[in-house]
Amino acid sequence: MRTRFTEAFGVRHPIVQGGMQWVGRAELAAAVSEAGGLGMITALTQPTPADLAREIERARALTSRPFGVNLTILPAITPPPYDEYRQVIVDSGVTIVETAGSNPEPHMAMFKAHGIKIIHKCTSVRHALKAEAVGVDAVSIDGFECAGHPGEDDVPGLVLIPAATARLSVPVLASGGFADARGLVAALALGADGVNMGSRFMCTVESPIHDKVKQAIVDGDERGTQLIFRQLRNTARVAGNEVSRSVVEILEGGGTFPDIAPLVAGVRGRRVFEDGDLDAGIWTVGMVQGLIHDVPTCAELIERIVAEATDLISQRLAAAVAS
Repeated sequence: MRTRFTEAFGVRHPIVQGGMQWVGRAELAAAVSEAGGLGMITALTQPTPADLAREIERARALTSRPFGVNLTILPAITPPPYDEYRQVIVDSGVTIVETAGSNPEPHMAMFKAHGIKIIHKCTSVRHALKAEAVGVDAVSIDGFECAGHPGEDDVPGLVLIPAATARLSVPVLASGGFADARGLVAALALGADGVNMGSRFMCTVESPIHDKVKQAIVDGDERGTQLIFRQLRNTARVAGNEVSRSVVEILEGGGTFPDIAPLVAGVRGRRVFEDGDLDAGIWTVGMVQGLIHDVPTCAELIERIVAEATDLISQRLAAAVAS
C-alpha cells in the first residue's frame, strides 16, 4: 500500500507505532519496522541520554529497516535534558523523529540540519497548521478517542481527520481509534496517508509489557477508559481503575494537583506495565481496546491489516460501487 507517507519516509506500509512511555522500546520498534511499518523508540522511557543511545543500537541489531525516535516535550517540575536527548538522536544517525506535546519549533533547526524527517503529533487543526508552518514533514492528528492526551477540544477522529487533511499539504497520519484494516481504509478515505497506532501495538507479542496488561486490554471494551485532569485543562485518557477513579473523584471534589500527585506518579504507572498489577497506578490505553481481541506478533498484525485492507478496497467497496 503506497501513499505519500510511505514514499516520503521510506517504509513499506502506511502503519506507524507511535511513541508510548514505558512501551516504546527497541524490541517493539524493531519488530514493527521489520514487518514493514514504522516503529518508534520512546526517548524519555530511557532514564538518561546514554541509555537512549544504547537502546537505539539495540534496535539496530534487530532490524536494518528505518525506525524513529519519539521525543515528547511536556511541562515538568524537573524537565528532562531535552538538548542531550536530541543530541543523541542526531549522533545516532536516526533519520525520523516523532515530536509531541509542545511546539516542536525549538528542535527543528538541529534536526533539519542533519536531514532528519519530523512527524509532529497534535490534537487540533490549528496546532497541525502551526507545525506545518514551522517545517515538519508530516503530522499525526489525534482524535478524542486516543489514549494519552487528546487535547481539550473533544473532537473525534471522524471529524478531525478530514478537517485536517483538507487544510494541510504535508502527509497526515490518522491517530486515535485505529486497530485494524477497517480503520486503515477509513483513514485513507478521510484523506489521511496512513495510521498511527498505540494501544493496538501494546497488544502484540513483542510489546515489552506484562501479559496481564495485554489480557486486560483484550478483555476490555470501549467504555473501559477514564478521562482525568479535565479540571486542570490537561486531559488524559487512561485505563479505568481504582487509581484513575480516585483522581477524578478528588478533582471533582475541588482538589488540586498536589492532592493527586502521589497517585499519578510515573513510577507507579511503570509498575503496572512491569509487574502486571492493574491498580498499581495510572496506565494509558485508548477506547480502541474495544476492537482488540488478540495478541499477535507485529508481523502477523501488519500483514493481516494490509491484506484485509486490500481485500476491503478491491472487493467489498468495489462491489458496492459496481452495484
